Amino acid sequence: MTTTQVTLVQIDNYGPWTTTPEPRREMDLQTLQSRLFADVAQFLGHRDAYVFFTRFDNMIAVTNGVDGAAHATLQESIGNRYPVSVSLGTAVAERPVDALEAANRRLQTAGSAQDESRTEVLAGEYLSETDRSDLQVAHFDVVNATGKYTDRLNEFDTFINIEQAYGSLMRHLREAHGALSFFVGGDNVVAVCPDLPETAFSSAVEQVEEDVDIELQVGVGQGASAHEAGFAAKHALEDCRHDGTSVELFGAPLVGD
Repeated sequence: MTTTQVTLVQIDNYGPWTTTPEPRREMDLQTLQSRLFADVAQFLGHRDAYVFFTRFDNMIAVTNGVDGAAHATLQESIGNRYPVSVSLGTAVAERPVDALEAANRRLQTAGSAQDESRTEVLAGEYLSETDRSDLQVAHFDVVNATGKYTDRLNEFDTFINIEQAYGSLMRHLREAHGALSFFVGGDNVVAVCPDLPETAFSSAVEQVEEDVDIELQVGVGQGASAHEAGFAAKHALEDCRHDGTSVELFGAPLVGD
């Protein structure tokens, strides 16, 4: 069994802030969002966690191994260096989506995301040393994306194809397995999953091809942290590319093997 610790990073009262006292320049907002994401990614990455930009004002992190004190330090650091503050909700569950639901509820219970009096909430449960178990990460990409799309189509049409594959994949994994999937650039998608067998990933690849006629391949890994599991998944994906297979597993044996 795998266990995932998920943290929701939510900018406090961000919508109203962007228009007060008047609407702010769009590129200034994009710069702030990208720098904030980069700082959160660097902080958590140094602790072997992953964070995904999602909608930028709400970021989702996989924080196995990151305790409450580290979360408090992250929150304080952002408050000291940015004109906005963040609230952090953290929860633990076997299915990543269940952990995210619980993390969301912790912030929603404290007040609206656009409530100016609800700031810097720090609420959650964290995996203890004795409770920790591995988590599972899958790394997908499009088979021969450069040859099929990048070198043949204009960039926007290429982007549409990649986003269609991502949309189909994230819906399938969310609905079928309670997994959380994130576009991470290029033609890559990283999915944080419960303990799934190889057949589940084969089915996901087949579902996307049937749905949007785009061929995927996936490497799957497990580990004590998002980095460890994700790095194993990267190695497994390299095996796909080398051997021409659609699904490869790396590291700890998976259910159903």
